[in-house]
Amino acid sequence: MKNMEKRIKYSVSNYFTTLFVFAFIQGCQPKEEKSNPPKPNIVYIMADDLGYGDLSSYGQQKFETPNIDRLAKEGMLFTQHYSGTTVCAPSRSSLMTGLHTGHTPIRGNRGINGGQYPLPPDVITIPKILKKAGYVTGVFGKWGLGYPGSAGDPLNQGFDEFFGYNSQTISHNYYARELSDNDKVIELKENSGTEHGVYTPNLIQERTLDFIDRHRDTTFFLYVPSIIPHAELFAPEEYMEMFVKRTSPEPPHAYESKFAPETPYEGIDDPEHPRYKVGGYGSQPYPRATFAAMVKLLDYQVGEILDKLDALGLADNTLVIFTSDNGPHVEGGADPDFFNSNGPFQGYKRDLHEGGIRIPMLARWPGRIASESRTDHVSAFWDVLPTLCEVVGMESPEGIDGISYLPSLLGEAQQEHEYLYWEFHEQQGKQAVRKGDWKAIRLDMFGDTPKLFLFDLSEDLGEAKNLASEHPEVLEELIQIMDTARMEDPEWPFLNHKKLN
Repeated sequence: MKNMEKRIKYSVSNYFTTLFVFAFIQGCQPKEEKSNPPKPNIVYIMADDLGYGDLSSYGQQKFETPNIDRLAKEGMLFTQHYSGTTVCAPSRSSLMTGLHTGHTPIRGNRGINGGQYPLPPDVITIPKILKKAGYVTGVFGKWGLGYPGSAGDPLNQGFDEFFGYNSQTISHNYYARELSDNDKVIELKENSGTEHGVYTPNLIQERTLDFIDRHRDTTFFLYVPSIIPHAELFAPEEYMEMFVKRTSPEPPHAYESKFAPETPYEGIDDPEHPRYKVGGYGSQPYPRATFAAMVKLLDYQVGEILDKLDALGLADNTLVIFTSDNGPHVEGGADPDFFNSNGPFQGYKRDLHEGGIRIPMLARWPGRIASESRTDHVSAFWDVLPTLCEVVGMESPEGIDGISYLPSLLGEAQQEHEYLYWEFHEQQGKQAVRKGDWKAIRLDMFGDTPKLFLFDLSEDLGEAKNLASEHPEVLEELIQIMDTARMEDPEWPFLNHKKLN
């Protein structure tokens, strides 16, 4: 108000006019303050290895996901959203830091000290920023960015609360023997040996809903990195019953899958085998039915979160985002081809083809995001950090790779990326660049003769026709981006891989 008063130039000749203006400003100012909406709660839900085609809102035909689809009906569906990369840890690192995999601190799934290689202590992350903005922060599910007590521990990266799997290795198992509860490890005795007493995603869901209850009167950031439907195929009986039926009433009971004929998956069932430590998968006679049951459970849990927000009167001031960390997997008996899990795209998890990195993304924010809206804006995980910064009125850090897609959410003019870049440090090294509708992939980076591919996504979503020889000038431009978009990191050697190995 003092600044406003200084702007008013007093003079004898306009004394009464000035008094009128001053009174008008004084009267309007409280209304301006009231018109500023409170900062929204933010709920970011991320499935694990859920493909672009695994939701009915994205074309799934084998089962329905009505609760997740509700986000599309009440908000926005993204058609061209990408993960950080094609496996868990580096994709999540890109999400947390706003940096693509040529810059983010974690670029591979490296295990260490009972967890994963940690984020460094000085890295800027989403929860650190939101805590400065006054948010209570919680993560419930799978972390995988730093073993307990390390700099990358979620409690050292801006989260106030953590419950779930610190290590993404043990998160392969749905009846885990232990979970992290903040800075403690709790033993789940109900799951000792081969016992299946507690389905751990349900236990994590209870704590997720409790977080919302306890912080209903605060402003919160809730990060829900579910483990569903990653790897091991297990689901609670009530969800299995949706897709298998009992064909013999007397023990031993026989069952038939809705998706028969099924090919049973033979996993590790020896009670003495330390599969809970090494990420091995248990056997499953009905892999297809179980996968469908797991996604139905995930859908139900998303519905519980939405219903909780509604019941507490929080929905209108809560931004909810749902997505996946990369494309569908083929391990553990999964059958992504049967479910058309990668939609119209080629490739799965560990591929840099579209099927490995293009993912579903839905967002709801009543009154701000138009219902039943869609956007073709090309975005990626490293855009989430600057988007949330803009949502809460914080400046984005300098030097990040992301661009806020808040304008797209609000139906406003949107800045576009010059290009998107990915790299993958397994399977002899892979790189990919998308610029406009052009997509280039370079494989066998660690070999003597890398393989080059060029696709026009406007004509070839399935990346079936390699145009490298037909458009050498375009390919050369995208190769230059591959060579310059990244920084070499001694912890994650890439261009110097052959020199170091």
